[in-house]
Amino acid sequence: MFEDTYKTITTLSEGLFKDRGSRFMSFAIPVETEEEVKKHIADLRKKHHDACHHCYAYQLGYDKSAYRANDDGEPSGTAGKPIFGQIQSKDLTNILVVVVRYFGGTLLGVSGLINAYKTAAKEALESANILTKTVNDVYEITFDYLGMNDVMKIIKDYKLEILKQEFELTCLIEFSTRKNDSNMVYDKLSKVKELKIKHLRIV
Repeated sequence: MFEDTYKTITTLSEGLFKDRGSRFMSFAIPVETEEEVKKHIADLRKKHHDACHHCYAYQLGYDKSAYRANDDGEPSGTAGKPIFGQIQSKDLTNILVVVVRYFGGTLLGVSGLINAYKTAAKEALESANILTKTVNDVYEITFDYLGMNDVMKIIKDYKLEILKQEFELTCLIEFSTRKNDSNMVYDKLSKVKELKIKHLRIV
């Protein structure tokens, strides 16, 4: 069975960690594309332009296929990696965590930095609202109006979400189904006379 669920956060959440004068402000943000990631980082850089570092990590896709960690000038492996570790420990995706550091005048050393970025990221994630979402296939079907009852019964039986519909002589429905139900739904619809089915995307 394909794992057809993933966990993400619903809204922005924040955290704060202080050590020897340095302040580490953390922001956990729901994102779906790298363009969104870039925009949020640019916005935070602008808002906290007087901070020393804007370190971050993100993970994207239901299959967690895109990810990155950035130290933004801190010693290699002391910022982005600990932030990313917190994302992984919560098993989250479609998320960006940025930790903004205001330097307090005292060097924290490698272990101090790792602890600070890890704890700041953890603080933001601890207060986040975590949601489990399903991986869905989106299909488009076209069929003769006479097949309407058969189609609507399948839609009702499998609790399919209708995204778009046009009912004329030839009808069109765009719907979403959980990945793990996809093959069964496809087989059932394929048996409806004069029906054409097309896979559009995964969401």
